[in-house]
Amino acid sequence: MRIGILAYEGCLAAEIFVFSDLLLIANRVVRQAGGPAEDPFQVSVISASAAPVAAAGGFPIGAQRWGHRFDRLIVPGFELVPAEDLDPRLGLWRRESAFLRAAAARGTHVASVCVGAFLLGEAGLLDGRRCTTSWLFASELGRRYPQSIVQSESLVVRDGRVTTTAAFSAALDLATDIIREHLGDDIARATARITLVAENRTSQSPYVVESMLPTARGPFAQEVADWLVAHLADPYDLNRLADAFHVSTRTLLRRFRAEADESPLTFLQRARVRAAKRLLETTDRPLGEIIERIGYQDAGTFRRLFVTQVGVSPADYRRKFRA
Repeated sequence: MRIGILAYEGCLAAEIFVFSDLLLIANRVVRQAGGPAEDPFQVSVISASAAPVAAAGGFPIGAQRWGHRFDRLIVPGFELVPAEDLDPRLGLWRRESAFLRAAAARGTHVASVCVGAFLLGEAGLLDGRRCTTSWLFASELGRRYPQSIVQSESLVVRDGRVTTTAAFSAALDLATDIIREHLGDDIARATARITLVAENRTSQSPYVVESMLPTARGPFAQEVADWLVAHLADPYDLNRLADAFHVSTRTLLRRFRAEADESPLTFLQRARVRAAKRLLETTDRPLGEIIERIGYQDAGTFRRLFVTQVGVSPADYRRKFRA
């Protein structure tokens, strides 16, 4: 399989090299297992010209001039901070987007890592497709490309000939997925275990830091949200909540949804899970005590809610993220 990794001005070099290095090791695993002498993966770093490309941080990357000789193209992400104006950045990469559009039209599989998905969006490759990116930028991806179907909790999303992934280390998940697809489970498993790469990650939900997500709540919804957080451990009582803001329950629900695009109860459930995650990460308190502190009486109900929102059980979350 001929794979081209697209290097462009400002891209993240690590997302190029961790991907290519994992495929290099897979080639060696195949040979060690008695496979053919020819490497199953032939990987090239390519760009719009043969001149070195300045990656994020100014590091030069040598690259071959691109062409349409590849079975699969990989697009790494780039340095991005929340609320940054993307128009100037994406404007710099019009040639890259045009190249990706033409390659996809020829039937080439195209994949992105992290915010590399924005280049696919500029090429029109996300329209009508399921996709993902870093949880931090998923809402912006959906806003910018409204015809896409953003699955912000997913780690790797494949829709036809287009694949997108979550942030940074998901380059390893993408490489593992390609190894498994073309060389089988045994080679993928051996490669993952040699390199200490997780074999079974499917969701980025456990990694979400809710406080970093953009919020678009209006002033009324924000006041209600603050009140709910201040009374986190209290049983949810819609009548009491409405009385606190001197409105009817119907008016409260209508105004909150209009400003926050969710119900007060949904917000409260997310706030309680966020508080539980923080306590699981930073304390040794028993789970039963944590559940009571955030307003739940039934452990089973809370566990189901936690798994739905985070993707793993509270116990598994603590084992993974306990400071």
